[in-house]
Amino acid sequence: MSGRPKVKEYMTREVQTVAPTDTVSDVARRIKESEGHNGFPVSEGRKVEGFVSASDLLLVDDDAPIFTVMAENIIVAHPEMDVIDAARVILRSGIQKLPVVDDADNLVGIISNTDVVRSQIERATPEKVGKLMRTLEQIHEIRLHQEPRVVELSDLTPTQGRVYADELEGRKYELERGLAEPLVVIDNAGELLLADGHHRVMAAHQLGIEEMDASVIVLEERVDLGMQRTADEEGLRTIEDIEIADYGRHPLIETTRRLQEK
Repeated sequence: MSGRPKVKEYMTREVQTVAPTDTVSDVARRIKESEGHNGFPVSEGRKVEGFVSASDLLLVDDDAPIFTVMAENIIVAHPEMDVIDAARVILRSGIQKLPVVDDADNLVGIISNTDVVRSQIERATPEKVGKLMRTLEQIHEIRLHQEPRVVELSDLTPTQGRVYADELEGRKYELERGLAEPLVVIDNAGELLLADGHHRVMAAHQLGIEEMDASVIVLEERVDLGMQRTADEEGLRTIEDIEIADYGRHPLIETTRRLQEK
């Protein structure tokens, strides 16, 4: 049995979808009003019929039904697929979000380019950083190296648009007692992408801390990273663009609870 992480461990289970009979104007409005969505799976019940992206809606009549413009021959993943294999599909094909279907072809989740990278770096241990480095090497076939640095928080480009207020309190506690782990940062030709540690960064920012220790992965040539494209599309330029959600519980906790109750 493989010990490598599976898609089911990192996919988003609560998937927003549209119906084949929805109109172009309906879906365009949902994309505009949503946070971070540039497209949706198209489903009839739980069956995936296709995928529609914002670009599919360009120069199309507002009243046209989505089934006339959606991509029908789409790539899907299985929950038991290795995350590294999903990463190759996502990053080499240019697909940003991959629907996940079970053995009965029912939609059970969706996994994004950011999910597959973060799957390698749950914690900033040398082993996790090493896994991320190997992932980047395998997918992009590039040379890279790792080095410790002290980074200015104002120089970081976030790759996650939201953090949770309840988790910030825990990160502040760690920072105040010198227990926080280093950030994980990717240096892509001088642009510093924050790959892991968004809660730590925002906690530090609230405490007036301007710089932090980081494990920096330096790419020896510029690469078109999926997480960088996602940051650009979501308008993430500096840590000031990160939203602090002060409602509800972290979705990981809620999902874990729901899984335990099943």
